Amino acid sequence: MPYQPRRSFLKLAAAAGLAPVLGGLALPARAAEPRRFAPQPSDWRSFQTVTRVTLPAGSGPAQVWLPVPSLDNDYQRSIGNEIGGNAASARIVTDPASGARYLHASFQGGGAPELVLTSSLQTRNRTVDLSRTAEVAEDPAVLKAALRPSGNKPLDGVVAETAAGITAGAQSDVDKVRAIYAWIVTNCHRNLDTPGCGPGDVVATLASAGKGGKCADLNGLFVALARASGVPARDVYGIRVAPSAFGFKQLGANDAAITGAQHCRAEVWLSGHGWVAMDPADVLKVMRAETDTWIKDPADPLVTQVNAALFGNWEGNWVGYNTAEDLVLAGRDRPLPFLMYPQATLDGKPLDELDAKAFAYEITARPLDA
Repeated sequence: MPYQPRRSFLKLAAAAGLAPVLGGLALPARAAEPRRFAPQPSDWRSFQTVTRVTLPAGSGPAQVWLPVPSLDNDYQRSIGNEIGGNAASARIVTDPASGARYLHASFQGGGAPELVLTSSLQTRNRTVDLSRTAEVAEDPAVLKAALRPSGNKPLDGVVAETAAGITAGAQSDVDKVRAIYAWIVTNCHRNLDTPGCGPGDVVATLASAGKGGKCADLNGLFVALARASGVPARDVYGIRVAPSAFGFKQLGANDAAITGAQHCRAEVWLSGHGWVAMDPADVLKVMRAETDTWIKDPADPLVTQVNAALFGNWEGNWVGYNTAEDLVLAGRDRPLPFLMYPQATLDGKPLDELDAKAFAYEITARPLDA
């Protein structure tokens, strides 16, 4: 367990309903106080992530594709990448349409394929003050792309109908986004049985029982509804790299091993503000899994501050890979809905990216500031 200052330990113990011991005397347990989730402007934090792939020997030629952090902006910046292993060829590719970067490696048959990608980068909290505006600009082509449908996000039919119903009467893009965000939190849920981060098929999510899914489904639905309402929006696919500074176990990576910590966030373009952070899926994650009991009321004290904070803000304990959709990887013909997990083919057959043990990959993260 990481070191906690004495005062912090007492706060955590009290919140857990425990009676901490001081000088051999048990202190009476105090009623738990709601935790506060409120990201504020912060300094840069440095991290290093390592993705290691080790494939079975003697199974024929192999190809591996690993997402590389591609974002350089006001909340994330890259320091560099190092490639190791025994690939016959390995290079970082930049997708011309989306700017997404990934490592593509090829292996000849006969050996034991091994690939290591080490990425160093910096992140910080992302915040917005919606009461203040400024002159902001974006490439019109980027905004146009953030209004287009994708394979997982058609903008007609049930998506268009749902969006129209949600935003009826909205006077501005901010009003539309608030209505869609609130609708997701109120009408959808995190389905614990969904594999990985979910397939991201928004029509299937709308048709599912209780509109359930995980982040690629729920934030993907938020993005699709925003686009169908005329608001540029996009998913940002990435991975959690550190615990939440606010004590929420579901909102951070709580171990150096982050192999299953992938998480996609969302953002919308608002005039006078630029790209604004959104994450209704994490609100639903807190409701479903932060406590032993499923919290179904968004007005619950534990949920309200997360709900408010994740409309416009997010914590810098996460690394964004890319915003690409329908990505055609070098060496593969079929487009990938999104690139958030390692990909590989062995003797021409694709491996299951959600089965890290069978695929034989692991991802770790460590802070460089400590």
